Amino acid sequence: MDASRQDEVERKYDVGTSTVLPILTDLDGVSRVGQSTETRLVAVYFDTSNLDLARRGITLRRRTGGYDEGWHLKLPRGSKDTRTEVRLPSGRATETVPVQLLTPVRAVVRDRPLAPVARLSTRRLEYELFGSDATVLAQVCDDEVHAERLHGAAKVEDWREWEVELVHGDRRLMEGVEQRLLEAGAVPASVSSKLRRALGVVAPQTPAGRASPKQLSRGSAGQLVVAHLAGQIEQLHEQDARLRAGRRGSIHKLRIAVRRLRSALKTYRPLLASHSVDAVSGVGEELRWLGQVLSPARDAQVMRERLRRLVAAEPVELVLGPVSQRIDDDLSAAFRAGREQALEALETERYYRLLDALDDLVECPPFAGTAQAWAGDVLPGLLQRDAKRLRRAVRNIDRADSRQDHDAALHDARKKAKRLRYAAESAIPLFPARAKKLAAAAKRVQEALGEHQDAVLARHKLREYGAQTHLSGENGFTFGRLHALEQVHADHAERRFVEAWDRLPRKKLRTWLRS
Repeated sequence: MDASRQDEVERKYDVGTSTVLPILTDLDGVSRVGQSTETRLVAVYFDTSNLDLARRGITLRRRTGGYDEGWHLKLPRGSKDTRTEVRLPSGRATETVPVQLLTPVRAVVRDRPLAPVARLSTRRLEYELFGSDATVLAQVCDDEVHAERLHGAAKVEDWREWEVELVHGDRRLMEGVEQRLLEAGAVPASVSSKLRRALGVVAPQTPAGRASPKQLSRGSAGQLVVAHLAGQIEQLHEQDARLRAGRRGSIHKLRIAVRRLRSALKTYRPLLASHSVDAVSGVGEELRWLGQVLSPARDAQVMRERLRRLVAAEPVELVLGPVSQRIDDDLSAAFRAGREQALEALETERYYRLLDALDDLVECPPFAGTAQAWAGDVLPGLLQRDAKRLRRAVRNIDRADSRQDHDAALHDARKKAKRLRYAAESAIPLFPARAKKLAAAAKRVQEALGEHQDAVLARHKLREYGAQTHLSGENGFTFGRLHALEQVHADHAERRFVEAWDRLPRKKLRTWLRS
């Protein structure tokens, strides 16, 4: 049973029971309006006991009647009148939600059971607006709705609404239809979906991460932190769904969201109330666990791509034996095993409780009084703190006694540079030019050190392959050569790091950011 996916652009309007649908045939681009077709629709909506889906503007229903009867999942798409709809045929089950529809919302639903929360019966009169070439441009629906609330206190409600959905038309047509409907006496719907009206959820929660830069520039440090955390949690949810669906790059992006969240909890720790520090540190440790679970698959993927490029750049006569095959077989298997490990982790209670804890951080942030101050007064000191940690890590590089300690010190400096970069990016709404410059400079340091670390890990892997090749009685020449090339790459990356480090702002960030 395959799911279909499409974006829908629609608007709804509240209208009185006696209001007459206006003439639409004279709108630009519309050649005629088709005869009305009447349909009886019955939809049962499913959600958790906390209405987690509805509160996020998501609807999940099983509908009978109409050309598209079956299971429907509707997901927000940024624009208030655009959503992505995933459809499945009805199947035999009537109260068990298909797994294919749970996948995109598992990070929201988690391990909470889904149950019917509302039943809507609709008498629909549908009109199609045709263009000059008989193309359906839009559908206008005149709906009489009878809603029964099955969640909490029982409630029955009846209303009438008009709905306009674009098919092959453009937004200019949508605006024209809307103007005509408003002139006839309709008003934009006070609630954007039938379900939320039936449940009494007036509007979906607005993620704090969607606050505008202008709003954040005037807000408190606490508001900025909540916005930053909420944005990354939203990204985590999105990449969770993409990973479960097998989308390319999802593990990498999910791990980035995890790292950004963990880094933010460290940067903003001074804003926490003393009694909450241990609890928030516990969330950080759980994020660390999740990052470690995601690492094997991503590391194998990065290593495979790196070594394949390295081998491809070599003259054919210097590639002795099945070098590419050994690399590909080993790292492809490692990626598959790592991905399975990641997917298993996403189904654990431990992961779901981590998501709960992240939601709690955003909904009830445990801030101290300093978080109430204007963010522009607070953030420079926090960035200065991260910059000092980076300088300390860089000093430790010269103190290393061995090559192994030296490489470890460079890797530690990379993590500190990444933390400074993320912190600077979160401060861009406050100090657009300076924070961008600082973030870019820290990113150059991070990338140079990242290249060095990748070369270090590649040398370890190549040495392993060389030993395996020798024990198999094959020629290990090529792996030795590639090992030497990676040493050159590491040395070059370290020189790039020194250049990038020299370009990092040295002034006190408290004053430099404001200058």
